[in-house]
Amino acid sequence: MFSRASHEASGLAFEDSRLTPLIGSGPYILGRVEPGQRVIYQRNRDYWGNELPINRGRNNFDRIRIEYYGDAIAAFEGFKAGNYLFRQESSSQTWATGYDFPRLNEGIILREELPDGSITSGQSFAMNLRREKFSDPRVREAIALMFNFEWTNQTLFYGLYAQNISFWENTYLAAQDLPSVAELAILEPLRDQLPVRVLTEDAFAAPASDPDRSLDRRAARRASALLEDAGWQVGNDGMRRNASGATLDVEFLNASPLFDRIINPYVENLQAIGVNAMLTRVDPAQLQQRQRDADFDIVTDHFPMGFEPGSGLRQYFGSIGADESLFNVMGLADAGVDALVEKVVDAETQEDLTPAVQALDRVLRAHVFRVPQWYNPNHWVAYYDMYRYPENLPPYSLGFLDFWWIDPEAQAALEEQGVL
Repeated sequence: MFSRASHEASGLAFEDSRLTPLIGSGPYILGRVEPGQRVIYQRNRDYWGNELPINRGRNNFDRIRIEYYGDAIAAFEGFKAGNYLFRQESSSQTWATGYDFPRLNEGIILREELPDGSITSGQSFAMNLRREKFSDPRVREAIALMFNFEWTNQTLFYGLYAQNISFWENTYLAAQDLPSVAELAILEPLRDQLPVRVLTEDAFAAPASDPDRSLDRRAARRASALLEDAGWQVGNDGMRRNASGATLDVEFLNASPLFDRIINPYVENLQAIGVNAMLTRVDPAQLQQRQRDADFDIVTDHFPMGFEPGSGLRQYFGSIGADESLFNVMGLADAGVDALVEKVVDAETQEDLTPAVQALDRVLRAHVFRVPQWYNPNHWVAYYDMYRYPENLPPYSLGFLDFWWIDPEAQAALEEQGVL
């Protein structure tokens, strides 16, 4: 929180840039700013909340220094050299191959994978259901089957990621196996509005593919059978066509060159079964505009959910948002989903909420309008051997700047070695 009087005295609009800090009410105050290089915060020992029970054991650092780098490689080298002392890694390649240097091997730097129990971002390939070719769930499932997550993870990500199969992946809200008794009580009255397999089969997940080759032949056979059942036959030219002779065109729209290595093998797998798949690279502004205009076949998007989902689900999955909400990127409009969303919104207790969310998750997955990508089930951290954290970390937070602390003896040992 900031002081209104402090803001008004500055004579600037709130969004204007400034180097004079506003007066705040937090445990740290701004110490020094070097634009483009670093920011230093000092602990406010007169912080009004220091003695509150909720703050005991927190805000332990006297000083927090944040260094800015314009290049990821330079930032990593800066950490190795001791220019900053804690690093949370985001690159699977760097985590798998870059942490082999003297200070780590000597134990000066520690490297750990700490469990992350938070909900995933739901990153997925999303299909545009507004397009006729995606109206048949057999076509959508066939397309989903040709993404070989296991090969992608092993070959490109060093086996470090997991697939975010559920919309509530990594939580107790994810649908599992066959519907529970509580779920069935919610789903049975909607039977006529739901995909048939929802009530009789395990929650949908594409079968695991061969991690040793991009094109999984079993998945290709299954996908080909689904496409043939849906009326997409292979012609003399090897391309799949419908009864009117149109090819099954599938365009992946992408703005990031880093995704080429992920999408291209997927495109090749689809081409192998006769789908006229292609990757189109556009700039971010074009991607945003085409997504707003629903002018795409498949894009990468996110479906971030929460532990207490509510009315926001209407924007992501409700018919009311199919043509208006930017969050309902696939244009989903389904009466069964609408009814289940309202079940979640109307839930008043945890006992009502959990099966309602699981039932909704089960039905959303059965519609197969997105192809799950990946998430990291761990925090990748590396730090100089003077930081400490509680033995039992909370499941939803790494808490480095919150409840970690410095071991004075370990810090002194590093200083004696000339590391600090």
